[in-house]
Amino acid sequence: MRFHVVSLPHTQTTDQFPACAFTEKVRNFCVMMMNLGHEVFLYSGEHNTTPCTEHIPCLTETEQIIACGGRHYTQAVFDPKLPHWVTLNGNAIAGIARRIQERDFICVITGWINKPLADAFPNHMTVEFGIGYAGSFAKYRVWESYAWMHTCYGATAQEPAKADGIWYDEVIPGYFDVDNFPFNDRKEDYFFFIGRLIDRKGWRIAEEVCKHLGKRLVVAGTGDEPTYGEYVGAVTPQQRNEWMRNAQAVFVPTIYVEPFGNVAVEAQACGTPVICTDWGAFTETVVQGVTGYRCRTFQHFVDAAMLVRYLDPWTIRKHAWDHYSLQVISQKYQTYFERLMTLWDKGWYQLREEEVNAVKQGQIKQSRFIDHQQAKKGRLYQSEAARGNRSAAGRAL
Repeated sequence: MRFHVVSLPHTQTTDQFPACAFTEKVRNFCVMMMNLGHEVFLYSGEHNTTPCTEHIPCLTETEQIIACGGRHYTQAVFDPKLPHWVTLNGNAIAGIARRIQERDFICVITGWINKPLADAFPNHMTVEFGIGYAGSFAKYRVWESYAWMHTCYGATAQEPAKADGIWYDEVIPGYFDVDNFPFNDRKEDYFFFIGRLIDRKGWRIAEEVCKHLGKRLVVAGTGDEPTYGEYVGAVTPQQRNEWMRNAQAVFVPTIYVEPFGNVAVEAQACGTPVICTDWGAFTETVVQGVTGYRCRTFQHFVDAAMLVRYLDPWTIRKHAWDHYSLQVISQKYQTYFERLMTLWDKGWYQLREEEVNAVKQGQIKQSRFIDHQQAKKGRLYQSEAARGNRSAAGRAL
């Protein structure tokens, strides 16, 4: 299969923009598709270190800097009328037009802003491959969580009871190169919050809980400086990893309905428990009493902060590896795009002959015929570690 993947104008597809969830999603998506043996054409800024068949620069570094408008790149404005968005879409359309072949996929990540690309190629499938935002438009959509998909279905229908499902939508959670998140099973006596310091991120809850318990709190991110705890500002990925892997727990008490919440899974990849709210994607990513605690009252948060020390870091890490690693998620995407390819044939009624015969014989195989969630996982956790030799395996990781 062949994929034309379009990034953003205010970042480069390098490891220098780790706080932009959109850019990281683009980069890791390209890695997965390349590892599966597909062709990937990446349309992004001037600089690129992401594996791809061909990188097509659509903006210069100067244009990228201007796109940020003097702000941190995480605060860039998403407006299709701004010059840098117009330039990105226009150059991407021109580049795709020179390279596109029949049945190629066009993969976008910023909703309505990318609609001009779909309009330019009406005979090809445009896929929004990681929706954690409002304002999707494509006929083929991958959502980051069931919580967010259902939220958007209800909002679009205006009256929730009138919301219908869409056959060729899919839910595939966020994904990470877990090797980038180091493990530590000997936690230190502090709690960690990282994210935008705005009220709806709930960081003040972390402040209040830690102050009530007299516990050390480390806060990282941009925005209002906290009045309690140690404020370390914006941090590098390496600094984030050190704070995250050593913490008793990471607070992610988001007030709004979180579409996915990367930090919650990043923490688990480090073997660190999560203390979060009990709605949105957290109901899918945080296993209550196993990988963290989901809370609804101040007492719940206080209890969680006291109980997280008893959770097993190895179990937490394994959960992240088994559910959100690139090896596991790539198989889900493979199955989804194979399903879309059937639309060039019988579509919804497409059956594989060998599996039809198996069904007739009463032998339903665990394969793509059943559901993408049954796809064979690439196992990252070695059997030796699973049998209990955890310390040796941890040092090797």
